[in-house]
Amino acid sequence: MSNAEAVPEAVRCGSSDGGAAGVQVLSAREVPLGGPRALLVRRTLPQRARTLIGAWCFADHYGPVRVPAVGGMDMPPHPHTGLQTVSWLFSGEIEHRDSLGSHAFIRPGEMNLMTGGSGIAHSEVSTSGTEVLHGVQLWLALPEADRGAGRDFQHYVPEPVRLDGAEIRVFLGSLAGSTAPVRTFTPLLGAQIDLEPHAAVTLAVDPGFEHGLLVDAGSVRLEDTVIRPAELGYAATGANALTLTNDSDAPARTILLGGTPFEEEIVMWWNFIARSHDEIVRAREDWEAASDRFGTVEGYAGRRLPAPPLPNAVIMPRRNPPARERAEDPGEPVVRRVDAERLYEIAVDGARAGLTAYRDRGDQRIFYHTEVDKAFARKGLASTLVERALLDARAAGKRIVPVCPYVARFVKKHPEFDDAVDKASPQVLQWLGAELGRQG
Repeated sequence: MSNAEAVPEAVRCGSSDGGAAGVQVLSAREVPLGGPRALLVRRTLPQRARTLIGAWCFADHYGPVRVPAVGGMDMPPHPHTGLQTVSWLFSGEIEHRDSLGSHAFIRPGEMNLMTGGSGIAHSEVSTSGTEVLHGVQLWLALPEADRGAGRDFQHYVPEPVRLDGAEIRVFLGSLAGSTAPVRTFTPLLGAQIDLEPHAAVTLAVDPGFEHGLLVDAGSVRLEDTVIRPAELGYAATGANALTLTNDSDAPARTILLGGTPFEEEIVMWWNFIARSHDEIVRAREDWEAASDRFGTVEGYAGRRLPAPPLPNAVIMPRRNPPARERAEDPGEPVVRRVDAERLYEIAVDGARAGLTAYRDRGDQRIFYHTEVDKAFARKGLASTLVERALLDARAAGKRIVPVCPYVARFVKKHPEFDDAVDKASPQVLQWLGAELGRQG
């Protein structure tokens, strides 16, 4: 299953900056996939509070759905870039076809891992014999060095491991003495953990990993924090062990995800993962043009899925805020490029809190004015705004010209932008003065 939203959110994501002490509980939002008989999924990643756990960047949890009553899954051929998809079922069966030529079935306890680096397409349809459909769909972001990886498909059936009232199926990475022989591109963990009523299990984990526990059934404590069905509990790096306790009188079922913090920013929209808005635009154009980039899915009886319209604005990086910022200011700042006004704005709770204005002269983006409202002073917004504006300009292939004193001080303190900065020459200043004069 993939993202079939008619109006998918454009998200630019960054790694965690250390996370919260203890366990952070993330609630899901319901998203309909498809048309009038849409399959409702519960999405816990990405969201405002957290966009990545390791390289895990997308988590949909669906069912149990009685297929004869409400319809099942019918995802026409659709594209992917820059990611791996992990399909894992608790019940039901899904038929998978892709442009690599793979034809496989997704069944409970059997993992299908598809790699779509530079481009792949696939279809997913629940089989006629499926009565109840129930499972998770997960995505992994590919790192820069491997995001052009060739198409690949892997199938793996893990042997269950019994430990202290728990049954563990490790489908990626290593846990409880079990290791999955499946190729990934960053250090990762993925496992289904079923707990008997009132059972508790302590698992040794890599302290360099951050972890997320998605609860499907039961009420499970991760350390001392209760995670309920459809919630995801996040634990930052540093732990050598995690303790899971089933507080229910019935069995509990969970999915444990883990990985080293993903240090790269990604832009995710619809079924594409990229590094810039322009890359997303090109991927969409290639799909709509039926280019060879994504190949052809053979055997699906129907048309392929058209791409939805692109958003009208560029949504800038969304970072995982530390706990103290969440407690003091529940509204996470969002940076956007507003092309109509030729500026970048930083908004808090939907209200503009600051801006940095620019003019484009050929391949140069000239930043000439930055301001932050006094009500938002001393919150670090100017630094966040300028950093993300410069990242966006560089990703768009623009040379940065820091006429604004604040931007000039910023690039002086951040040599990582040296390769993209031009000095404000007299010719540039003369041109800018004339340009601003014409605008009044």
